[in-house]
Amino acid sequence: MSELVTKSVAQEQQEPKIETRTVVERIGRFTIVATAVAVLAVLVATAVYAQDKYSLKSPSGIAFSDFRGYEDWSVVSSARTDEILKVIVANPTMIKAFKAGVPGNSQTFPEGSMIVKLQWKLKKSTEAPFVVEVPDVYSQAFVMEKDSKRFSKSGGWGYAVFNYDAPSDTFSADPKSLSDCGYACHTPVKAKDYIFHPYQKR
Repeated sequence: MSELVTKSVAQEQQEPKIETRTVVERIGRFTIVATAVAVLAVLVATAVYAQDKYSLKSPSGIAFSDFRGYEDWSVVSSARTDEILKVIVANPTMIKAFKAGVPGNSQTFPEGSMIVKLQWKLKKSTEAPFVVEVPDVYSQAFVMEKDSKRFSKSGGWGYAVFNYDAPSDTFSADPKSLSDCGYACHTPVKAKDYIFHPYQKR
């Protein structure tokens, strides 16, 4: 009889341990699942953001995706105002034409030529041992693409502006940016196929 009582007491003591272990295991599984879901959500959000920039179109229909990969295009030239640093890059089609002497050889840039003017606000360097201004906040991508059929009214070039907002880390198509937004400005260099900057010696 005493043996049975002893076994019952032992079993009762083990039951709470088993229940506790089961609860802990369930919590552990739930934590793993919740963590996996959170990681997946971050990855999906990152993927969506990465696609966001190239889903933009200007009011006239110029797609930012036409300029995909511009971040790695070759530099043509640079310029600056009192407040803005501008770096001009071009796609391989246009770089090849520049190297062949366009527009100085009286030729025009071929169809499909693309150029992007990247713009940064300036700041004085706090690290250089001399006075120099360096890029600060990225602000805008001004784009041009050569398509004589689409842009016959603006010298064969389409123009658009995509603004960058640093706090939200997002781009947006400038609502005032029509396909001929840069045409009036570029008309003075019509003889150079509407391109201000030559391919700089390096």
